[in-house]
Amino acid sequence: MEEVATTMDFSPLTDAIASESYDKIADICDNLMLQVSAEGIVFQNDWPYAIHLLGHIYAGDINSARFLWKSIPIAIKESQPEIIAVWGIGQKLWTRDYAGVYEAVRSFNWSPQIHPFIAAFSDNNTKKMFQLLVAAYSTISVQDTALFLGMSEDEATTYVLQEGWILDSAARMLTVKKQTIVTEQKLDPSKLQRLTEYVFHLEH
Repeated sequence: MEEVATTMDFSPLTDAIASESYDKIADICDNLMLQVSAEGIVFQNDWPYAIHLLGHIYAGDINSARFLWKSIPIAIKESQPEIIAVWGIGQKLWTRDYAGVYEAVRSFNWSPQIHPFIAAFSDNNTKKMFQLLVAAYSTISVQDTALFLGMSEDEATTYVLQEGWILDSAARMLTVKKQTIVTEQKLDPSKLQRLTEYVFHLEH
């Protein structure tokens, strides 16, 4: 069994990481896992669980990430803190703790193998949050903007001013510049609802 496990071909996964095709990683890992299971190979200790988990989180499939997390043996979770750290990001997304997502990203010293993937996820998440803010608000405080984008207030202000937003320095409020491309996209109403609930929670 162990001898067979070492011949497992991870090249599709390695290639996807090398080419930064992060949106494909969850599917590649799922398919490899099915192939391994079908062949009866013992792979638990060698399986790239952290990357597999992050692949689902990157793709926005938190349900699949939760299912995978529950299937990982406790001994492996205990021996590989990076797996727990990745799931920490998934937990924050699951509970809609948007600011907490960035805290989870910054609070762990990621391995060289996974660090670029984490950085890409963080950047992608910031872009998604920005688009949600554009869709949901006409004005928003600098403080709330910083929380949603996972930045300091100065960084967040600089980021959105580059996108054409307008700052009222005295009131610390930002006027959102609407983008025509957003109105053409189908926005998930449930995401807007969750965003509204989160802001209500922040303000009360």
